[in-house]
Amino acid sequence: MPFYAPEDETLRPDVLRAMQGRKLARLLDEIRASNTFYQRRFRGVVLDVRRDALDRLPLTTRQDIEHDQAANPPYGTNLTYPLPHYRRFHQTSGTSGAPLCWLDTAQSWDWWKHCWGVIYRAAGVTPDDRFVFPFSFGPFIGFWGAFESAVDLGNLTLPAGGMTTVARLHYLVENDVTFVGCTPTYAVRLAEVAIEQGIDLRASAVRGLIVAGEPGGHIEPIRRRIEESFDARVFDHAGMTELGPWGFECVENPQAMHVMESEFIAEVLDTKSLQPVPDGEVGELVLTNLGRLGSPLIRYRTGDLVRLNHGQCACGRWFARAEGGILGRVDDMLLIRGNNVFPSVVEGIIREFRAVAEFRLEVTEPGSPSELNISIEPARDANAKELAEAIQRTIRDRLHFTPRVTAVEPGALPRFEMKAKRWVRTGRGNGSSPART
Repeated sequence: MPFYAPEDETLRPDVLRAMQGRKLARLLDEIRASNTFYQRRFRGVVLDVRRDALDRLPLTTRQDIEHDQAANPPYGTNLTYPLPHYRRFHQTSGTSGAPLCWLDTAQSWDWWKHCWGVIYRAAGVTPDDRFVFPFSFGPFIGFWGAFESAVDLGNLTLPAGGMTTVARLHYLVENDVTFVGCTPTYAVRLAEVAIEQGIDLRASAVRGLIVAGEPGGHIEPIRRRIEESFDARVFDHAGMTELGPWGFECVENPQAMHVMESEFIAEVLDTKSLQPVPDGEVGELVLTNLGRLGSPLIRYRTGDLVRLNHGQCACGRWFARAEGGILGRVDDMLLIRGNNVFPSVVEGIIREFRAVAEFRLEVTEPGSPSELNISIEPARDANAKELAEAIQRTIRDRLHFTPRVTAVEPGALPRFEMKAKRWVRTGRGNGSSPART
């Protein structure tokens, strides 16, 4: 059962673009009369509804949304319909500033669940699979759409909020769960605690994990650690509270993540010139969602760096593929001793060392030069001094700068269920703040 909506997912590129054009025309027609946010943004712009004219419309940024919600609290003006039409409230996690509030109509929420149906079938999920979601189920959108879509698809779906990790592990095993939805960080944590408790996850019924919320699903050492711990396949997924669930991995290609082009129009722009980049070159992903009519985003700068390629995948889809998943964030690249460094690269190196139970990275800035201090929490049977020296040496040899690596006592660093906050930027004498992860 590889497709949820085969009539959309198997379209050839020319037919797919035509369908995107029809959906875009419907979206623009729906919002032009009543969506105050986009009425202001489109003022003075000739509103051409053709798909090929999309680049004539202004880009939308997170800052635009933040300013609008600050000026028109609490929900802002990106609402196509009167407030009584909305049924769902969610907000962003707040890891990169004040949380954004987001409302959905019943129809927009159905669209969310439709997107998750595509994700599930691409991962090989069948009606016989059982899900568990170790997720807090607060206002952060997280796996809310995933949970409700699985219920609608007829899967036995187990909530696991408000439970300890030990309780969740027993819950997972006792209920013969076959799919887990969580962050990569928490998948690693589940595996760590399972070893402590003598629980053999490899003998469990779990055959797949759908991970999201942070880098990791496509960071090879993290992915490998999860897959080996569970003896199960990891499927990476990408989405945003304000945008929707746009990216998914299929069974046939673990090296890439499809953009759900039946529901989104994707552009990749140079981060400086904001002009399109050719296939296969890295740029910032810009997305337009086509089915969230109640609170849409048009040409939204995601801040995610991707390398898109086109062509038919072995799964049968012609959707663009983000090779290697999300490669980094535009605002995450750090300059450390003259070297451009992405956090995901450093995390990937640290995760190669299986004796690292947890870690924290502190970038000291502003200053000349910036410095990286790494705190590692070794596993209880590890040689802390040798482990710290090995990590320091490996980063020096590969990234051409030498961080300070310090071992801390077991249990000293925090554990995370949702987005991990391992990176901290510290101004010299100015306190500290979490970096976006």
